[in-house]
Amino acid sequence: MKLLKMFLIIGLIGLGLFVAFGVYLYLVQDKMVFFPARELEASPADINLSFEEVLIPVTATENIHGWYIPAFPADPESDHPVVLFFHGNGGNISHRLPTVEFLTETGADVFMIDYRGYGRSDGRPSEKNMYEDASAAYRWLIGGKEITPERIVLFGRSLGGAVAIDLASRVECGGLIVESSFSSAVDMGRMMFPYFPVSLLVKHRFESISKITRVKCPILITHSRDDEMVPFRMGRALYDKARTPKKMLELTGGHNDRDYMGTAAYRKNLENMLIKRDFTDWRSVADVQNSHRR
Repeated sequence: MKLLKMFLIIGLIGLGLFVAFGVYLYLVQDKMVFFPARELEASPADINLSFEEVLIPVTATENIHGWYIPAFPADPESDHPVVLFFHGNGGNISHRLPTVEFLTETGADVFMIDYRGYGRSDGRPSEKNMYEDASAAYRWLIGGKEITPERIVLFGRSLGGAVAIDLASRVECGGLIVESSFSSAVDMGRMMFPYFPVSLLVKHRFESISKITRVKCPILITHSRDDEMVPFRMGRALYDKARTPKKMLELTGGHNDRDYMGTAAYRKNLENMLIKRDFTDWRSVADVQNSHRR
């Protein structure tokens, strides 16, 4: 009887700790998902690019901040593509200048925003706010810049991939690029905390895996097998669910490495999406550029 009582007490203590940790995870989710930085450490001017400071109202008291960077400042009336770029969960737009430089070199204009709570954008980040911020940025391009939807290519990296997929599932656009992103927040949670009822605890769900089935534009998925944060299988799952025309390009390096931007395969595929609009070989199962295994 004493032994049974002891096991019962141990079980109750274990259950209490399990529940307490679950409550803790629920309460600290925002700090686990969003890592905003307020200070802008650089600007496009630091890499010799002209740019326009943009403030877009998203509520009666809150604005989001962004930069519009033209590839050809002397040719503002040209119909070259515009990349609407959504960054990941950390830092702010000032930490994405290498990407801006790469994209403008392809011949595309770039519009990048900080979500609420990041950089100079007001408010606090949340899944709902991110989707609203993305919609506001898209409307600004359509209304403020008079850019037609077919010229706009949505590009989301990591958490920004979920933002781009959500927007692409709701609006017209010329293309979607999803880089190093995940299938859903629930899937990420199950990977990190396999013994917890994650689906009951997750507040910010980012259900990309179901939304990507509604995207009608050409889709380029890029991901690395070396990604230590978001497994390659999640990028592949997104690709498998996406409609055609679609393509998957295998990157190299860790989640935050950007050396692949210097490879011929990456540049070719981005230029095909942005400039050449050549999707003739995008219906195959995958186009794997696995240079680190050659």
